Amino acid sequence: MMNFQNFEVLSFDCYGTLINWENGILSALKTILYNHNIHLRDNEILELFAQQESIQESGDYLKYRDVLKNVVHDFGKRFNFTPTESEVNALAESIQNWEPFPDTVKALKALKTRYKLTIISNIDDELFAYSAKKLEVEFDWLITAEQVKSYKPSVQNFEIAIQRMGINPDKLLHVAQSIYHDIVPAKTMGITAVWVNRRKGQEGFGATVAASSNPDLEVPDLQSLVSLMGLD
Repeated sequence: MMNFQNFEVLSFDCYGTLINWENGILSALKTILYNHNIHLRDNEILELFAQQESIQESGDYLKYRDVLKNVVHDFGKRFNFTPTESEVNALAESIQNWEPFPDTVKALKALKTRYKLTIISNIDDELFAYSAKKLEVEFDWLITAEQVKSYKPSVQNFEIAIQRMGINPDKLLHVAQSIYHDIVPAKTMGITAVWVNRRKGQEGFGATVAASSNPDLEVPDLQSLVSLMGLD
């Protein structure tokens, strides 16, 4: 069993781990697709999003708002329609309406009683501000892709996070839903990683690219992690 007393800081991926981004993505993209008489299964939409997002993030750095704009354009190219200006902006703008998972806020407040908390997210500062209000805790550090100028799964995001926090990697516990974006690079760096398997029992990898790794612990949600730590 993992000794949780060994850690000083918990770092979190935000979207998919704390915030229900798949619901947000589907709400925005299904509306756009419906406007153009295109009907896809939810998993098809999420898988296409995952493919296009990873392509956009793998080249020269673009702000995440622009990544999402390009994802909408890519859906248009794939399905032979030209999105309107409002549709191009709709996915990024929808982030202000993305909600935390039901267990997120209570779990963060409990974890904050023992640990310092960090966000390491593929997001812009401006867009994260929408979500910060809904998470209801003050994070000790915020490391965004905009600040680092790269996107996870780049290890650079984790390297800069550790530098800013001023801790040894063995004092950090990284908590995330995405194997591809988070668990793989964290384990590459020797960081202990908890996989929050929010999609347990569902088909496919959802809004993230398929990947495999060996997390140090798997939990179905944050409340389960809180319980294992004896903080509930």
